[in-house]
Amino acid sequence: MRALLLSVILCFAFAQVNAQKPVSPAKQDTTAKLDTIAPAKYVNQGKIAGKKAVYRSLMFPGLGQMYNYGLVVDDVKNGRTEGKRIGQKIYLIGKIAAIYAGGTILVMSYIDNNNNYKLFLRELQYRQLNGVPNPENGLDRYDVNGLTLAKSIYKRNREVVLISLVGLYGLNVLDAYVTARLKYFNVDESLSIKISPSIINTNTMYGLNIAPALKLTLRL
Repeated sequence: MRALLLSVILCFAFAQVNAQKPVSPAKQDTTAKLDTIAPAKYVNQGKIAGKKAVYRSLMFPGLGQMYNYGLVVDDVKNGRTEGKRIGQKIYLIGKIAAIYAGGTILVMSYIDNNNNYKLFLRELQYRQLNGVPNPENGLDRYDVNGLTLAKSIYKRNREVVLISLVGLYGLNVLDAYVTARLKYFNVDESLSIKISPSIINTNTMYGLNIAPALKLTLRL
């Protein structure tokens, strides 16, 4: 009798232990694909082209204009534009020629003014030391005041030319950037402006007085 009772108690305890075992959660299917597709990220082609043109112009004057010329040629080859764009190509090549022509003139002017400045400066230094003109410079007709004035003029001209060179370099960069950005600036045909007659209420308190007006509608 005792053995039977002990067997019943052990079976009941074993059943309780099995009942208390935690149930492992079901694994989620990680291979399921999403039904929705993320929209494509917008790429500003004009901004990218502008940066490339600026970097090239900073490295070497005229290189940014050559990059813009390549963009036009690429559009013609791939049929994205109508015609050969001969006028636009000539315009870009003309800007490159203008940059180098202007740069060459300014460099030659700087060299000339710098040489003359040094010439008059040496003559002044020679006369301060020796009290007589230097026979090798050929500036016997100038007195000290004339030498000082000429030296100042050539020095000022040299500085002006140097500033002009920096300005031309900056203009070269700005032109390349603006041209590259404007290439991708398109105005759609849906842009329209409509002007139509209308009336407005001139008395906001009672709403009785009205006046003729024009209504402007801008559609983008």
